[in-house]
Amino acid sequence: MKVLVLGSGVIGTSAAYYLARDGHEVQVLDRQDGPALETSFGNAGEVSPGYSAPWAGPGVPLKAIKWMLMAHSPLVIWPLLDPAMWRWGAAMLANCTERAYALNKSRMVPIAEYSRDCMKALRAETGIAYDERAMGTLQLFRTQAQLDGTAKDIQILQQYRVPYELLDRDGFVKVEPALALTKDKFVGALRLPGDETGDCFKFSNRLAEMAQGLGVSFRWGTPIRGLERQGARLTGVRTDSGLLQADRYVLALGSYSPLMLRPLGLRIPVYPVKGYSITVPITDTKFAPESTIMDETHKVAVTRLGDRIRVGGTAELAGYSLKLREARRATLNHVVTDLFPKGGDVSQASFWCGLRPMTPDGTPIVGPTPLSDLLLATGHGTLGWTMAAGTGRVIADLVSGRKPEIDIAGLTMARYG
Repeated sequence: MKVLVLGSGVIGTSAAYYLARDGHEVQVLDRQDGPALETSFGNAGEVSPGYSAPWAGPGVPLKAIKWMLMAHSPLVIWPLLDPAMWRWGAAMLANCTERAYALNKSRMVPIAEYSRDCMKALRAETGIAYDERAMGTLQLFRTQAQLDGTAKDIQILQQYRVPYELLDRDGFVKVEPALALTKDKFVGALRLPGDETGDCFKFSNRLAEMAQGLGVSFRWGTPIRGLERQGARLTGVRTDSGLLQADRYVLALGSYSPLMLRPLGLRIPVYPVKGYSITVPITDTKFAPESTIMDETHKVAVTRLGDRIRVGGTAELAGYSLKLREARRATLNHVVTDLFPKGGDVSQASFWCGLRPMTPDGTPIVGPTPLSDLLLATGHGTLGWTMAAGTGRVIADLVSGRKPEIDIAGLTMARYG
């Protein structure tokens, strides 16, 4: 079967690989000059099924007000005259209930765990390397109230049988020795030993190479101008090179996916939430992180990627703006130097931002649409890297006529009515 994959981020590239492995004729379209050059380029590096939870939850509206008043705020909102932004915000607030949180998490955890298992199988089968580490995530708490607040999180981890460890200062220093210099700033930590880390950009590029070896054709520098529809099917993809046609189409354009669907009469509540990162060269490995540390106060992740430290965070609602704001860089600098003052040289850091495709319920949109030949793989938010391999497998199963190995009923756009 001929398949057109729209988008070559980590999601689109993963889908292309698994489709080609199943024997399909696959072509990938992207406006960039190579894979993973937008949102997948500089993310925090976490493959964190244990951290898969919706942003919307009980108490979040009050927390959001407090966050926006912080000097180094994890949340920034630039009010825009954008109805889509306000609809998305209202829908997110509607999901800030105990019931919605439990339902949304129950949909997120299975695909995240499945994806982590797919990644392990992929490494075993292909030997793919991407500065990967399997040493868990450490969530650090600066206050006793934060530590006490883990009780509900731990109940959910137990419910889904996600392994965890609650650690005191000596315990988290044993896991992350470089924190010995700053341990007194924290009262404790929650460790998720099943989580992994890795360079999403390296992974996507190496997987693209392997996909090409299986016959996948990548058309770089090909902006997608629109989708053509006739009845209940797509009839092609408009590009500067003309109309491209296939038997099946996979839309994996991240935050830009709803813009492509709207002219077709299809609406999905995906909205861009800008995230920032810096990449810091390590100056002394003894004082650098071993894996991923999440600073709960600032909602910033600090991750070891080979000889670099990736520091990622911030949720900025600013539409499709890619403007780099120095205030966000200051927050990232503050966190990494506060945790690992001797680990890296922030003066040599590179600065980046990307648009995370967020749904108001936190759950990605994966699977069929009302159009019989169109599949969606979008809306993964901060968890695209975590859920990429599993999403690719699910898409390949659906195109190949197989029942996916996980239940996708709660993942499709049908949940929005």
